[in-house]
Parts: sequence; structure tokens; C-alpha cells
Amino acid sequence: MTAPDPAELAALHAKARGPDRFWSAEEFRSLLAARHVFALTDPATAPHAFVLSRAVADEAELLLIATDAAHQRRGHAARLLAAFEAEAAARGARQLFLEVAADNRPALALYAAHGWQTTGTRPRYYARPSGPRVDAALMQKSVT
Repeated sequence: MTAPDPAELAALHAKARGPDRFWSAEEFRSLLAARHVFALTDPATAPHAFVLSRAVADEAELLLIATDAAHQRRGHAARLLAAFEAEAAARGARQLFLEVAADNRPALALYAAHGWQTTGTRPRYYARPSGPRVDAALMQKSVT
């Protein structure tokens, strides 16, 4: 796994998100400059997918995982999710957290397949440009 360039992350995020709001290179640069934040790409998938995370004390949060829409359903996200879990554990995390749009069925299936449990909901959390707001599913996993 390698540390990616903020401009590459922004371009990839735009490809992954389609018409939804995506983050700018400056937003990625700012996040990556923050203590405890890390990003990973897989050289085998670069520049098709990445994961952005934060690890503090014994907890880690998956902030964002994105795969270029043209390269989805090829296992890139699954490999990066496993890499995030391993890196978070190496940094001392024992509990992992994430939130995901409740209508993002592929992501929910990916997380469930990797042992993540839904622990709650944030009602109407995500804005959609062409529709009603969508709940966020809160998920958690223990690292052993």
C-alpha cells in the first residue's frame, strides 16, 4: 500500500461519485495533513481505488472508500477495506467505525461480508442533489 497524492484522490473521488458532491484536492490535502489521518491505495489497483481513515487511541474511523466507477465490482474496495483494518490494528485500534448511506447497497454488502455490524442510524444525514436526504447507517467492527 502507498500514500496517495491529494490531487489524485480528488480526481478519483470525482470519478467514483458521479453527480454527487466530491471532495477537492485542497480538502484531501487538509485532511492528510491532520494528525492521525492516513490514506491507502493498492499498487495493484492504483489509480482506481483508495481508502481514507483516521486512527486515534484504540479507535479508527473509515472516512471514505472510493473506487472509480469504471473499475467497480473487481475486488478493489474489499482489498482496501482489509488493508484499512490491518493498518488500523497496527496503529493500536481495537474498534473500527464508519457511516455509509443507507441506500448504498453495494457498500453495505461489502461491510457486512467483512464482519461489520450496523449499530445505529443518523436520520436524513446525506443530502442528494436530485432527491430527498438519505439516512446514514452507523457500523462498527472489533479488531482482534
